[in-house]
Amino acid sequence: MIEAVIFDFDGLIFDTETVQYELLNEFFIENGTELSLSRWQQEIGTHTGFLPFEYLAEKSIQKINPRELELKFYEILNKRLLEETPRSGVQDYLLEATELGLKIGLASSSSYKWVSRYLRYFNLYDYFKCLVTREDVEKVKPDPSLFLQAAKCLEVDTDKCLVFEDSAKGALAAYKAGMKCVAVPNKVTREMSFAHVNRKISSMSEIGLNELLVVI
Repeated sequence: MIEAVIFDFDGLIFDTETVQYELLNEFFIENGTELSLSRWQQEIGTHTGFLPFEYLAEKSIQKINPRELELKFYEILNKRLLEETPRSGVQDYLLEATELGLKIGLASSSSYKWVSRYLRYFNLYDYFKCLVTREDVEKVKPDPSLFLQAAKCLEVDTDKCLVFEDSAKGALAAYKAGMKCVAVPNKVTREMSFAHVNRKISSMSEIGLNELLVVI
């Protein structure tokens, strides 16, 4: 029986991944090259230390200043993200999980500052009993540590946790942690191969949480 639900953040609750990719690619195109989706997908669901503007400097035939472009990028990105909304059905799931008496956690390869900022902005922060981010573990996804730490924080056995993920690396981490997982891909992850999930849905509006729990 499921006692806790654990959510990813980027791309799952809030689709930062698609916005970031589309904006990054605009910068790449303006400088005479392109950031392929396949290259960006390598960064989704994990934290590799990839430096996109250093990568752009290597690819572009134009002379660029990576630091200047990075500062400009984040200035525009922050404005664009504040114009977005959480993904469809997210708040419904959080409300339903609360009504069902399920413990609610979050496990993200991003930083606490990044995650908490947008959760607070969208008034979602208080739904979560535990927030586990990259500062809390030595290795991020696809390593299972984030999910194991979240289960420990929630005081729930791993086999009683249901994870919601948008990326293949995140789904693999949940599988390694011994948890059930539902994939909810976004625009830039929907072509990924989700080999270790119990169910795949297009959005949380597709099926109610209680109905999904029955299926799982």
